[in-house]
Amino acid sequence: MTDTALPPAIDSHTLLVAAVIVHDRAAGKVLLIKRGPHAKFAPGHWDLPVGKADKGEAITATAIRELEEETRLTVDPAELKVAGIIHGAWGVEAPNGFLTVVFVAEDWIGEPINAEPNKHAQVAWVDAAQVPKEFVSTTRAALISYLESGAVVTTEGFETPVV
Repeated sequence: MTDTALPPAIDSHTLLVAAVIVHDRAAGKVLLIKRGPHAKFAPGHWDLPVGKADKGEAITATAIRELEEETRLTVDPAELKVAGIIHGAWGVEAPNGFLTVVFVAEDWIGEPINAEPNKHAQVAWVDAAQVPKEFVSTTRAALISYLESGAVVTTEGFETPVV
C-alpha cells in the first residue's frame, strides 16, 4: 500500500470576494473606484467596488457591505443579480487563489462618494462604452463581458485540463 497523504498546505483556503457593478442603464454609466497609490494590489488602477467576505458572511451581504463602505450606496439584497464569477489561481492575500462573485445592481439608494479616501483615490461614474484600460484585469473582463453579452465565468491561472 502506498502513502497517499497530501503534504500539509500553508493555507488551504480560497479567498471569497464580492464585487458590484453599479449600472445606471438609463445614463449608460457604471460606478468605478480608483485604487489609491499605496494600495496593496493594483495601485492607481480602476476597479469595481470590491472586497473580501468576513468569516461566516453570505456573499450577498459582503457585496452590500463593501459597496456601502466604499461608496455609501445601499442596495437591497433582492436587487443583486449575478453578473459573473472569477476564479483565480493566484492572489496577493490568497496564495491558494480567490473566487470573486460579481454582482450587478441597477437600483440603489444614495449618491456615491469616496467613503474610504485612505484606500481609494476616486469614485466616479464612467461611460459604460469607455471603460478605462488601466483597470484590474479580472474585474475589467467581467465588467466588459457583462456589458456586451451578460454573465460570464472565468478562470485565470489554472491549467487547461487535457481531455
